[in-house]
Amino acid sequence: MRKLLVVLCLLFALGAQAKDAAELQLALRKLTVVGSALYIAAHPDDENTAMLSYWASDRLYRSGYLSMTRGDGGQNLIGDEKGELLGVIRTQELLAARRIDGAEQFFTRALDFGFSKNPEETLTIWNRNDVLADVVWVIRKFQPDVIVTRFPTTGEGGHGHHTASAILANEAFVAAGDPTRFPEQLKYVNVWKPKRIYWNQFNFRGPVDPNAPEFASSLRVDLGTYNPLLGRAYTEIAAESRSQHKSQGFGSAERRGSIINYYKLTGGEPASKELFEGIDTSWSRYPGGDAVGKILQQAADSFDPKNPSASIPLLLQASDLLDRLGAGDAWSPRVNPWIDVKRAELLEAIRMCAGIAIDVAASDSSVIAGGEIPVSITVTNRSDYPFVLSTVASPYGNPSKAPGAKLENNKSVKTDIAIKLPADYDLSQPYWLRQPPSKGMFNVTDQQLIGRAQNPPSIPITVSIADNQMHTLIFTVPAVFRRTDPVRGEITRAVDVVPEVVANLGEHVYLFPDNKPRDVAVKLMSFAGATDATVRLRAPQGWKVAPESQAIAFKAKGDEAEARFTVTPTASESNGRVVAEVTLPSGKKLEYALTNIDYAHIPAQRLFNTAAASVIRIDLKKRGTNIGYIMGSGDDVPNVLRQAGYVVTLLNDAELDRGDFAKYDAIVAGIRAYNTRTRLKLAHAKLMKYVENGGTYVVQYNTNGDDLLVEAPGPYPFKLSRDRVTVEEAPVAMIKPDHPLLTTPNRITAADFNGWVQERGLYYTAEADPRYEKMLESHDPGETPKDGGQLYAHVGKGAFVYTSYSWWRQLAAGVPGAMKMFVNLVSAK
Repeated sequence: MRKLLVVLCLLFALGAQAKDAAELQLALRKLTVVGSALYIAAHPDDENTAMLSYWASDRLYRSGYLSMTRGDGGQNLIGDEKGELLGVIRTQELLAARRIDGAEQFFTRALDFGFSKNPEETLTIWNRNDVLADVVWVIRKFQPDVIVTRFPTTGEGGHGHHTASAILANEAFVAAGDPTRFPEQLKYVNVWKPKRIYWNQFNFRGPVDPNAPEFASSLRVDLGTYNPLLGRAYTEIAAESRSQHKSQGFGSAERRGSIINYYKLTGGEPASKELFEGIDTSWSRYPGGDAVGKILQQAADSFDPKNPSASIPLLLQASDLLDRLGAGDAWSPRVNPWIDVKRAELLEAIRMCAGIAIDVAASDSSVIAGGEIPVSITVTNRSDYPFVLSTVASPYGNPSKAPGAKLENNKSVKTDIAIKLPADYDLSQPYWLRQPPSKGMFNVTDQQLIGRAQNPPSIPITVSIADNQMHTLIFTVPAVFRRTDPVRGEITRAVDVVPEVVANLGEHVYLFPDNKPRDVAVKLMSFAGATDATVRLRAPQGWKVAPESQAIAFKAKGDEAEARFTVTPTASESNGRVVAEVTLPSGKKLEYALTNIDYAHIPAQRLFNTAAASVIRIDLKKRGTNIGYIMGSGDDVPNVLRQAGYVVTLLNDAELDRGDFAKYDAIVAGIRAYNTRTRLKLAHAKLMKYVENGGTYVVQYNTNGDDLLVEAPGPYPFKLSRDRVTVEEAPVAMIKPDHPLLTTPNRITAADFNGWVQERGLYYTAEADPRYEKMLESHDPGETPKDGGQLYAHVGKGAFVYTSYSWWRQLAAGVPGAMKMFVNLVSAK
């Protein structure tokens, strides 16, 4: 009888299949351990990467990080992606981190809606019950023996998301073992009760005093432990892992030496010495597991790094025993995940011992639904173990290939297949973005997708390898496209399923400051090859578009075209959106825009959203013409200013050094410019001189950390606080309604603060010099008034404005009143 060792989906890190002897030895040791630990927090970057690395590579547990959100609400220090696009980047950064520290990654459906001051607000916006269900689902599916939270339930974490994550984790710790809670999940998983849950203690007030009462009785773990097999301490591995959070600027230095972490019990059975006290993490904890554990221990003990393939017979013997265990109810996937987990680990260990490489090379990086794509698969066995390439198959299109070729040592065997997808095949869109979200939750209804970090591979390929002992190893790998970059070398990306034609509008927001028409460009690209198409632009009622439609003829795949329309707004103020609709010869209508995300530290991503843009018709008056813009961490403000009629120049470091600012009517510093643009430290005095000589300088918010380049980014002293107004509907009072910033050139009223998104403002000023004027006040419900959100000073012949209000979010979202107010700021005198 043929014996199968199958893993449903083994996702090789693209282009990185090789492991060294130390990693292989750890992998063999890990096969002997059946303990698991789950770390829970709120955001990407909240995880303790040293803890995860310690669990995975020292204790050899199955380790995971559950992040409540994907970090959609933060800032981006490497590009201009915001919102859901930033969430995709941070998801991939977490996965890059996990590939380094050895843990797995999970999420709930909660959306990062921005800073929250308390857990009550967070849990209301998130939908407490649904997020709790997701945490319970991950616990039941992962079955951790121990859970650790990054934050306490008592609020020391500061951010409402932080505290909410701990509250939900402790509630789920109990609920996961209760069959009356979320019983619909029990179709797929069993109830599970972890042994205990801890808080990974910290002290926001300064270094931990181990003798302080709150720490004296805590369990302690030295995460600075050195692993001689890897040649690194877990804190060194953690620094590399944490440095993958590049969009947040979290590059970390390696730390060496003893670094103690403290853990306080918040639920479950207490322990006196260590987190896993009293938990059997050997195979004997499960019926029939002793025999498997014994063989796996023998394989680990006898491993020869000079001849790793000698371990393969023992690993295959363990596989046979696993198959027998898998036939029992106690080992069914719903009740016990360890069979599937260890099968996957075992298959990977055999591949590593044999030095097997499976290289997939598709002819292109994309294919349309109903389309066909040729794929080459090359298999190389770099050992003397007698393997044969049995079959190469895809669930779609042509029958599988059965080469039957012997895989001799270091002699590659190549086979080609053609994959033809069904006409209704799903696009390669991140599953959590397929439906519009609510304010605080992604809309995902497929229970089996909830919790996953990313989609299963769009186009899976199975590769079967057999030996002469009736064993068959079945690997499932993604279809991959490869290219060679002259600088970066080989670059791989998964093959995406894409629309036939995509249409991108030239702007995300079109501003009409008067009733004059303006051109709107639609850039189109064909993924379907040579085809005809018709594109039209739908506009809000009362708006006019000419021409009604345009015909496009694409000559080949990748061919691009542009259609231009003249859009005439209504005479009165109004807003809405325009949508580009593409009609194919078949009558099929498409409304997809394409966004490419391509950074060197994460796999390239394609996203498809609606081919639409906001259109804003407001009566907008302005002063001046030329604006210099000092970009900080990335925003869309310059584009909106251009549409308001300004000529905007992005100032590079050389221009800041020269200080030739007289030609600009106003200069604007983007968000966090005084945190991120180091040349501003020297240029600041020149900018202040520019103001004295009659210029207008507007500085948007900065943070009050150690990276603030000057003591106060203004002409007179002020401090930056951590005050913020997070409720975007919070009333804004005009302290001085007749102040020029509120009247000139546009009259600002309370209505102009309607329709804001995410927040009012952040990092308000404090202790401002009396020479600054304040004209706005806002505060969250139940809090004291906060008037430090905007400062104005007349300096010499010019004007200076510091503003903590989140104009960069509002302008990108097309908030009309925010546009009027920001034009007033750059018009200040």
